[in-house]
Amino acid sequence: MLDLSTLALFTAAAAVLTATPGPDMLLIASRSLSQGRAAGLLTYAVAIGSYLQAFAAAFGLSQLFILVPTAYDVLRWLGAAYLAYLAWTTLRSQAPLFAPGRVPAISLRRIFLQGLWTNLLNPKMALFMLALLPQFLKPELGSIALQVIVLATILNAMGLLANGIVILAASRIGHALSRRPALARLPQRLMGAVFGGLALRLALASRD
Repeated sequence: MLDLSTLALFTAAAAVLTATPGPDMLLIASRSLSQGRAAGLLTYAVAIGSYLQAFAAAFGLSQLFILVPTAYDVLRWLGAAYLAYLAWTTLRSQAPLFAPGRVPAISLRRIFLQGLWTNLLNPKMALFMLALLPQFLKPELGSIALQVIVLATILNAMGLLANGIVILAASRIGHALSRRPALARLPQRLMGAVFGGLALRLALASRD
């Protein structure tokens, strides 16, 4: 098993990386603002996606993007198209997404799947894992699969800590806005804008 110094170093790196604002944090914040804490936590399904991405990186599957550049572009465009679709469906909805005391217009199961697919259809995440994980994996210390699970769990624990603060703050703001009729649709428009911005960002992204 990995030694304590390696685990401590990875934990420090994970804490810095997860505390740095990025697309995932922006998506989680906007979802929490639009639909509350439960929706924000379910959007953190990106944590499950990161386990899959970590195993792909550890066992060389992510190198497909390097060996076959077309595979990267196909996944990138699929992800951009999916995010654009989410932006369109969010903005065209006539009712606010969040209302105190009511069930969200979008089911929690759907929110969960949207967060998961958004992560899995982002090739940048696979390449990030490919760059990060191999530096800490040590085959001579035992099962690679177990090491991947441990490191991915540390990464997600740090991510949950950072994003948990974002979820709590954003959901409180969204709840306050929902009580003001003139501002009730503002979180929904923000959510649509975030999806659209992420779609554009992914469509224009390079592998560098």
